Amino acid sequence: MRKKKSGKKKIIITTITLILLWLLGFYLYVTYNNIEIYDSNYTTQKTQSTIGEQTVEKVEEESKKVSDIIEETIESVVGISKLKNAGTSIFSESTESQLGLGTGVIVTDNGYILSNEHVTGSKYSKCYVTLENGKNYNGTVVWSDSSIDLSIVKIDANNLKYVQFADSDNIKIGETVYAIGNPIGFEFRRTVTSGIISAKNRTIKLKEENLQSYMTDLIQTDATINPGNSGGPLIYPNGQVIGINTVKISSAEGIGFAIPINIVKPIIESYKNTGNFEEAKIGIYAYDKEVIPYLETSNSAFQEGIYVTEVTKNGPAETAGVKQGDIITQINDVALNTMNDLREYIYTKKPNDEVTLKINRGKIKKDIIVKLGR
Repeated sequence: MRKKKSGKKKIIITTITLILLWLLGFYLYVTYNNIEIYDSNYTTQKTQSTIGEQTVEKVEEESKKVSDIIEETIESVVGISKLKNAGTSIFSESTESQLGLGTGVIVTDNGYILSNEHVTGSKYSKCYVTLENGKNYNGTVVWSDSSIDLSIVKIDANNLKYVQFADSDNIKIGETVYAIGNPIGFEFRRTVTSGIISAKNRTIKLKEENLQSYMTDLIQTDATINPGNSGGPLIYPNGQVIGINTVKISSAEGIGFAIPINIVKPIIESYKNTGNFEEAKIGIYAYDKEVIPYLETSNSAFQEGIYVTEVTKNGPAETAGVKQGDIITQINDVALNTMNDLREYIYTKKPNDEVTLKINRGKIKKDIIVKLGR
């Protein structure tokens, strides 16, 4: 009996095994017949590594474009000296300190050059300019403003390659920038350094000959800036100028400053279009809320506007009723938060134009109409 049961069990196991093998074979047959086999006449294509959405080739191409743009921009960068060298060029073996060598940038095709006042001297001063091609010119300062350390020099030349401007109101922290200048002298003329915008709307305190002043609304960058870089452009990778290099913090590395280009655009446009700029005066000096903590004033808590620290005696503002200690929040409905905001607007006006100032005087708010002077 046990042998019969054992034999039946073997038959059942064998049968089940055969059935499973048949099912497996059938499955493989069906699967194989559904596999698509393509013709061997196919084409190949190289894959490209990507960085974000850009290919490596595109990044390299854009890098070449940036270097080409910078080289083109350098053609608009000039050397400026207050002293004339005995040789054929202000670029000589003499050092920056001996010649007062600085930098400028051509802003129109007919010979207007933007720089720092401490490089060129004040209005009507004479200076000497060497272009990228080695040609030398006598220059005359036709406009300057010591409070923002900017000046415009005119040379007798035409068909010059000039720079384009960006909108310095729209700069962002972390953006890549390049500084171009003549940091020491002949050996290092037209040096290019790179960095980022480290901060904006910076205020710094300056001390010269026991006099204390402030520069406001500056662009801070870690692109290397040395004394001879003064007056040179701070540019975007596309070559557009966002500011003019002015000072560096000597006690720290990687802290330099540039003056935003927007402030001087109206003046450049006027010289470009008319060959003249008739400057209007309002007769005040004011600081923004970033400077107020340095000053002894009871109005240190204001959040908008500019604080009037000085009113020119018998000037347009005093005649109209503006007083020291007033906070100006608007001019002709344009909001003011820095002294540069006021300057930029006044530069668009002419003498005898009238402007309306919104004033906060303690708890009193009032409008004052000012007729601008010369």
